[in-house]
Amino acid sequence: MQQADLRPGDTVAIVAPSGPPPATLLREGVRRLEGLGLKVVVGAHVLDRQELDYLAGSDADRAADLQSAWCDPAVKAVFCCRGGYGAGRLLGLLDWDAMRAAGPKVLLGSSDITALHNAFAIELGVSTLHGPMPACELLGGEAGPEPRTWASLQTALSGAQESVRGDRVLVPGRAEGELSGGNLSLLASMCGTRWQPSFEGRLAFLEDVGEEPYRIDRMLTQLLQAGAFDGVRGIALGSWVECGDPYPVLRDRLAPLGVPVLAGLPAGHGSPQSSLWLGRLGVIDTESCSLSGPDGDGQQAP
Repeated sequence: MQQADLRPGDTVAIVAPSGPPPATLLREGVRRLEGLGLKVVVGAHVLDRQELDYLAGSDADRAADLQSAWCDPAVKAVFCCRGGYGAGRLLGLLDWDAMRAAGPKVLLGSSDITALHNAFAIELGVSTLHGPMPACELLGGEAGPEPRTWASLQTALSGAQESVRGDRVLVPGRAEGELSGGNLSLLASMCGTRWQPSFEGRLAFLEDVGEEPYRIDRMLTQLLQAGAFDGVRGIALGSWVECGDPYPVLRDRLAPLGVPVLAGLPAGHGSPQSSLWLGRLGVIDTESCSLSGPDGDGQQAP
């Protein structure tokens, strides 16, 4: 199930399912989205704080903002303002039947929002957008949006998928399938839950930040032993910021799967951040070192 592209005049809602956003970054991020002609509404509890200061308000309030935005017929897209931690705590509080009845729309976020990407795919069957968030430096920073990040996001919001180039090949080949995944830590944390990830028949996208190679090994081993990679068609690896040299362990754990593995995509953490549509068909082509839409030129119909 797919949703239409965003156009000037469309309403987008900003919510905080995870950590608390810096007010200045949030304000600038809102202003830049309004500069695209979008009408921006901010969830009632986005700037709330509570005793657990790594959460943007209570679980109940964060879930209420998310569900209210998704179920509002006037809202065409829901943008998560930042990552951090906490989105996974909301999954058991959402009324999935009500959200399913609301129909498809755009969900934007990355990092901790991987929990929502995975759950929305399983519960709602919608494609979601893995990309930069309004209250982060790349969009809301004082110097203005990072140019490549901003251009990629605008392309994605128009309903297309640009071709994203990697910088190395771990296993050569070509593979096509629906793109799925996100932050490795979050995906591993969902093993054994109702929302356990599965890449069967799909392309897996993985990235992370601040994880030592042995921890990457542990999380990949957990996903492998849980069967998450059974039937995977290909693997696209994004950024590994502050992860030392992750490529020996990535090759060791993933090459035996016998599928193409493309690495070095500018997606995940770091700068620039390319926007990727999860739940839509993509193509890994290691000859061109690219991940693109299914028509081969990086464009994909909404």
